[in-house]
Amino acid sequence: MKKQLFVDRKMLGALAVGACVWFSPAVLGLAPVQAAAAATGVVVGLPNFADLVDQVGPAVVNIRTLERPKSGRMGAQGQIGEEELQELLRRYFGGALPLPGGKAVPRGRRQAPSEEPVPRGVGSGFILSADGYVMTNAHVIDGADEVLVTLTDKREFKAKVLGADASTDVAVLKIEGSDLPFLVLGSSEKIRVGEWVIAIGSPFNLENTVTAGIISAKQRDTGEYLALIQSDVAVNPGNSGGPLINMRGEVIGINSQIATLSGGYSGISFAIPIDEALRVSEQIKKSGKVTRGRMGVKIAEVSKDVAESLGLKSAQGALVSQVEAGSPADKAGVKPGDIILKFNGTPINRSSDLPRLVGSTPLDARLTITLWRQGKQLELPISVADLDGEKQAKAGAAKGKGEGAAAAKTAADVLGLRVSDLTAEQKKVLGVGGGVLVDAAEGVADEAGLEEGDVLLQVNNTEIRDARQFHAVVAKLDSKKSVVLLVRRGEQSQFIFIRPSVK
Repeated sequence: MKKQLFVDRKMLGALAVGACVWFSPAVLGLAPVQAAAAATGVVVGLPNFADLVDQVGPAVVNIRTLERPKSGRMGAQGQIGEEELQELLRRYFGGALPLPGGKAVPRGRRQAPSEEPVPRGVGSGFILSADGYVMTNAHVIDGADEVLVTLTDKREFKAKVLGADASTDVAVLKIEGSDLPFLVLGSSEKIRVGEWVIAIGSPFNLENTVTAGIISAKQRDTGEYLALIQSDVAVNPGNSGGPLINMRGEVIGINSQIATLSGGYSGISFAIPIDEALRVSEQIKKSGKVTRGRMGVKIAEVSKDVAESLGLKSAQGALVSQVEAGSPADKAGVKPGDIILKFNGTPINRSSDLPRLVGSTPLDARLTITLWRQGKQLELPISVADLDGEKQAKAGAAKGKGEGAAAAKTAADVLGLRVSDLTAEQKKVLGVGGGVLVDAAEGVADEAGLEEGDVLLQVNNTEIRDARQFHAVVAKLDSKKSVVLLVRRGEQSQFIFIRPSVK
């Protein structure tokens, strides 16, 4: 039996009220279409992408990269060039030797090394402006000696690489042309999960291939500085750098990655949000590089258990596990074990939010960070600096015993720990003002992962100064509740949970 689907008259126009559309049994269970769908412009049914593709297709380009042949001599890493390999084969096997592409070297002759660039890879891109700025992925042009851009009308240009940013995987090229077709940029902030999108590119070098799907999710944490757009649009090798386009013909992302177990498309693809890509491209066009600020901290996610134990209302923020000596964070007074809740007033919901906010902040700007430390919220002024790479960390956690081990012996009965005071030299090396050294971890401490040589800096929200105080704090613990310890191991700090043993 077929089922009726009554359609609002605003959608059908000329059809009379009460007209109906008949569907096959496959659509049994569909609810009536709401008038609000038409009012908001939501696509009902499967859209026709033909007009959209005609509109945006000419501005999507194929990108081919070339590299010049390397010297035929054996390199520093012991690799044999093609010329030497051919000579070895000729000596031992004789006859015509097959080469890539079906060619052969006749017996007794050696092929002269070619100076012509050889194909290296294929990708996609799109034109940003009529004067020839092109955006693509950084990995598409990485290591290329020459970059060729081909339009849908078969015009080919030799492109100049203006710059590339590996952190965001964005690159900007320039081709010499005028009145070129170009795409309009939309806003990745305004996208909605479930809306239709298309991708155009050159998968497997099949130029101007169009695939369609929907936005599956926003803000996927798959990169250090970017939360990517997830879609189910088919993306394969060669699609990289091509645009993800909404139904208004606007670019909302750059196709960059796929999630796969086989190497091919498996139903999940990721795109760089165009808002972030545009910020990067503007820097590249101005200076040829991207300047990104850093605070000088290593961070981790705040778990639910950590939040509850430290008195936070929810698991949010970025847990500081290490502070680089001399960095802006160090100068501001940030300590391992702090939880950064806000950056200049912007809440940090996930730890990955922090590097993105810091990275997009102008250098030397005076800002404020909001921290959670030992059960209290405090604010610290900080400036963001341009830090090229990470500095070498100090030496690892100091080993050895000091005074105070006997005073803390009772603590082993509850937490399974035997600790001692840190020497002045150990504190200096570690860059800490207090804490105790773990001499042995037994029972529940051993099961929780504590090790000899660890340094305990905090018990719940109490900062530890020495072994005597540690023993006093542990003596007051409730054996029915878990204890969270801030532990320093090497240059990293982390929270570890222990349930005190009941004697």
